[in-house]
Amino acid sequence: MPREIIRLEVPAGLRLVQGQWRFGPGLVPGESNEGMVSQLAGSPARLPDYDDSAWQVSDDIAKWHSKGLTFAWYRTKVTLPASIEGRDIQGARCLFETCIDDYGEIWIDGECNRDRGAVQGFNVPQRVVVSAEPKAGDQHTIALLAANGPLAAPGGAVFVRFATLAFEWREPGY
Repeated sequence: MPREIIRLEVPAGLRLVQGQWRFGPGLVPGESNEGMVSQLAGSPARLPDYDDSAWQVSDDIAKWHSKGLTFAWYRTKVTLPASIEGRDIQGARCLFETCIDDYGEIWIDGECNRDRGAVQGFNVPQRVVVSAEPKAGDQHTIALLAANGPLAAPGGAVFVRFATLAFEWREPGY
């Protein structure tokens, strides 16, 4: 199966999709105590129309954010290019692949694939479908919730080990 990737943790890859990562500390960024309350219907940071314009721009999502954080969000909006390495994206499927240290959730356009995008385990790579039929110019919001673990006694830091958009063509002639 022919396959090409765009590395979203490097400037060249982000330029290709007109993306920019933003970093917001906390389960609910901007709220006291990282937004940790006894009951929460969900963090609004997962939603595609959430305003993250005041968040810190992060040009290195692999950088350790070790300020005693338990939770943090990484968000970007990507615009799919017409082609990658000379191959038209038509006929491919587009996937997002990542490994979030220590635990993570992947939200694409405000939705989380509960089988693949929710916490899978300690430092487990994750892979979710962004679009089964991508088209040039399509825009998608990718929001990653990173959790420092173990949750009862977090250590280290939160960061994203890697983040890619992968395009896979089903037919050999793509």
